Amino acid sequence: MTSHKSAAKKQEQSSSAPPAKAANAAKEAPPGAKHKADEAGGSSPSPKRTKKKDEKETKLKQPAHKNGDKKNGISAAKPHGRDDDSQAVPSSILEKGIIYFFFRGRVNVDEPSGVSEIARSHIILRPIDKDAKLGSGTIGDAANSRLCLIPKKTLPQSGRDRWIAFVEKSGASFQQLKDEFLASSDYATKTAGTRHAPAATPVGEGVYAITSTGRESHLAYLLTLPEELGEVQREIGLKEKGSFIITTKNPKYPGPANARLPKAAEYPKELLKEFRSLRWVSTQPKHLDYVNTQFLLVGESSGVDKALEPQKEDQKEGKAEPAEEMEMLEDEDAQRMKGLGDDDSGRIFADLQVHAGDYPKLQTTF
Repeated sequence: MTSHKSAAKKQEQSSSAPPAKAANAAKEAPPGAKHKADEAGGSSPSPKRTKKKDEKETKLKQPAHKNGDKKNGISAAKPHGRDDDSQAVPSSILEKGIIYFFFRGRVNVDEPSGVSEIARSHIILRPIDKDAKLGSGTIGDAANSRLCLIPKKTLPQSGRDRWIAFVEKSGASFQQLKDEFLASSDYATKTAGTRHAPAATPVGEGVYAITSTGRESHLAYLLTLPEELGEVQREIGLKEKGSFIITTKNPKYPGPANARLPKAAEYPKELLKEFRSLRWVSTQPKHLDYVNTQFLLVGESSGVDKALEPQKEDQKEGKAEPAEEMEMLEDEDAQRMKGLGDDDSGRIFADLQVHAGDYPKLQTTF
């Protein structure tokens, strides 16, 4: 990736902060288990009845672990790293974090020789605090990762490409991703004997932001690994800088016949009210905290220009532009990943706290 000198300079000047706390297609695999809310812990001087009430409200408002929580080890995400006025995060960035791209080969195909032998693509989103910057080390397991399944072999490229995807797992720990997603598996069938589902293969890692430009929400990303796009990345539709328009389906309405899930997302009443009678609304990060949330990804051939367009209010307040924030984050991520291993595969799996030798290497060629 291109080095951003201005971003690196700002990074060096900013002060360090304490470490942070954190479907397969519907016809082919069941959706993940219902997500459980993170309950408040520890003792409190408040009366028991008040504590229970607070816990109930916490469950309703925050179904997944907060971005800053750290569950396992020290996180490279440093909270309040953008406290400097010149680095204030623009309001158009609703969420930011680390993004991983994977694909899974077709049954009994461990090493696909082309896109035709890919079954489907997956995206893992690992949110961090909006005001965080990235230091050295692994991102840490905050048990707030989301596994999103795209029942297509490739990513949408232009406005003509409109893929319906869904949240297979939310509030997932790295151990859960290891056990229920990354690993291969064998299963018996009555007609074809034992079948083999290959392990997930990494094809990219980078930083992402869910942004709002008023009428639309976008999922924008800047790729960190691999440093140079290969045949696999280009065929799948990955870019150095890419973006999708993203909208969430109202679970009250059925989806298209070829994209219906056995069970709809279970939103609290307060969240359902925000949909009113609309079938689709601009995606908010909280929508993705619920298993079986269905969302539409529409390709943007213009790259990240629209997704990272500066907003007038932020410009008046002197906040950093969205593109500047993302470039700083990508530069920090590039420096961070260099220290995690000798090759791209080792770095990605080290970040996910699994042994790289147990999984396929990052592919750049078929």
